[in-house]
Amino acid sequence: MAKLRSPADLEKKRQQILSQRDPNKPCVTICSGTGCHALGSDKVAEAFASEIAKNGLKDKVDVRRTGCHGFCERGPIVVIFPEEICYLGIKAADVHDVVSQTLAKKQLVDRLLYKDAGGNTVAHEGDIPFYKFQKRIVFGSNRLIDPKSIDDYIALGGYAALAKSLFKMKPEQVLQAVKKANLRGRGGGGFPAGVKWQTTRDAPGDIKYVIVNADEGDPGAFMDRSLLEGNPHSVLEGLIIGAYAIGAHEGFIYVRQEYPLAVENVSVALEQARKYGLLGKNILGSGFDFDVKIHRGAGAFVSGESSALMTAIEGKVGEPRPKYIRTAVSGVWERPSNLNNVETWANVPLIIGKGADWFTGIGTPGSKGTKIFSLVGKVNNTGLVEVPMGMTLRDIIYKIGGGIPKDKKFKAVQTGGPSGGCLPESLLNLPVDFDELTKAGSMMGSGGMIVMDEDTCMVDVARYFLNFLADESCGKCVPCRLGIEQMVEVLNRICQGKGQKGDIELLEELCEVARDASLCALGQTAPNPVLSTIRYFRDEYEAHIDRKRCPAGVCKSLVSYYIDPQKCSACGICLRKCPVEAISGGKNLVHIIDQSKCTKCRTCFEVCPPRFSAVVRISGEPVPAAVPKGTEVARKKGTQE
Repeated sequence: MAKLRSPADLEKKRQQILSQRDPNKPCVTICSGTGCHALGSDKVAEAFASEIAKNGLKDKVDVRRTGCHGFCERGPIVVIFPEEICYLGIKAADVHDVVSQTLAKKQLVDRLLYKDAGGNTVAHEGDIPFYKFQKRIVFGSNRLIDPKSIDDYIALGGYAALAKSLFKMKPEQVLQAVKKANLRGRGGGGFPAGVKWQTTRDAPGDIKYVIVNADEGDPGAFMDRSLLEGNPHSVLEGLIIGAYAIGAHEGFIYVRQEYPLAVENVSVALEQARKYGLLGKNILGSGFDFDVKIHRGAGAFVSGESSALMTAIEGKVGEPRPKYIRTAVSGVWERPSNLNNVETWANVPLIIGKGADWFTGIGTPGSKGTKIFSLVGKVNNTGLVEVPMGMTLRDIIYKIGGGIPKDKKFKAVQTGGPSGGCLPESLLNLPVDFDELTKAGSMMGSGGMIVMDEDTCMVDVARYFLNFLADESCGKCVPCRLGIEQMVEVLNRICQGKGQKGDIELLEELCEVARDASLCALGQTAPNPVLSTIRYFRDEYEAHIDRKRCPAGVCKSLVSYYIDPQKCSACGICLRKCPVEAISGGKNLVHIIDQSKCTKCRTCFEVCPPRFSAVVRISGEPVPAAVPKGTEVARKKGTQE
């Protein structure tokens, strides 16, 4: 790799790469993100290499391993360019048909195509509803490039924004462009990035740092991981531009220990950028020096908080510290340090390259651009979605997500990770942006979005997330360390049927103290799951406390299972599947659940055939008296064993 010593060298390199690529030549792109990797994309890639060689197509077809395509529910994913034919759930055994039919004969393999609700096939990626309603300006390049190839990134215009910044803009102009774009931090706080950059730039001291926060610890969230492992150069380019604007010459990428593929791809990207002269001394011949180190986190959720992260970089335990002086002024080793998350940095080259006016043309008055969400939970199409700020929750869940599985009723969606809030069906038309979510009692967070259906107990949901936060609290401050534990204790009591009058008010009081007195954002936002579920689902709390009933039938202490003798067909499925042998019965005999042995694991309820629905879930009511052992099944016309 020859070093690029000027913007002209960069453009010459880009033209050289493009001249060697035929845009009409078939290219098989194979999603190789963590999700598809786990589903066997390595074997799919090997099968393509083998089949293409067997069919004499080696010089006629390119194969490219790419980052995450987003539609994780249906991986491994293969897209064939230039037609953009999209095959979902592809296995190594399917590759022979794809090569022999699609690549050799231009024929579709129907069984691998997306099928809509009516059973109609959709061949082209952009026509699949999951992709059709997105606006993938940040995440879209993932499907086009090999994350280990800097040439792929340069071919798409990569590092042109850096060249523009270094040679056509002064640092102040770069900073003003980011301010004008009103880029708000995608890591959770939504603080204007340009204002933070200005603070660090103006802070006293010659040594300053810029940092990528890739310590993504929210349950169900994987946006930053997929972006960092799929398009690391976009993040790196944004970081270098930010360093130039701020006046920093050293940066850090703080990444979770649990993200080995991201670390591997970023390490390759850094080495390639150094060899091309895009990182290190005298970048592109501009006289600007900047380099980056990778710091692997130890797995603590609290280390995603800015001051705790910086403390960890210093080699200390990742604990937050009081922010009477902001980290932008006194961060790593008490030097001015600017921290933004992965997605925020990846937006910077787009803003510089296409202009602040282009960026502000997307989104809402207070929240510009797009946001990547990990759409997970009780929704048909799970995965990563990028939408313009202001799209409604309804459109995200139903148009992109395809609605709720098994036609069950939507109940709630939690946004913002474990410290976010749960929003009910009445707010499905809420436009998703920083301010509207906050008003509703939730938050944007880093972009987690967990969908829940009618079978979800909202008290249990609050308990789940508070348990997580109690485990992840560093314990440094009393309101967080003890306050969250006390909330968990009250929630446990309610879910066990031991709730009492005043528990809801006690939870609200504990939330107020934790929110107002905790040292960092973990404790300050921990009350959100509790307060939002009380606000929108208070009737469920009251049912647990007053009637000792769990409306969703989730809380084991408040639920029992009973076999209706009028519906039992004596098929024996529940008897065979019961893990504790609590069910008795026999051929032609009504089955009976021994309540003293039952662990309320739901197995019998889940395995009973829908045509019988003999297992009944009871909450808040006494279990009917068991029928005498040896009672025969009442046979009805058409009943089959």
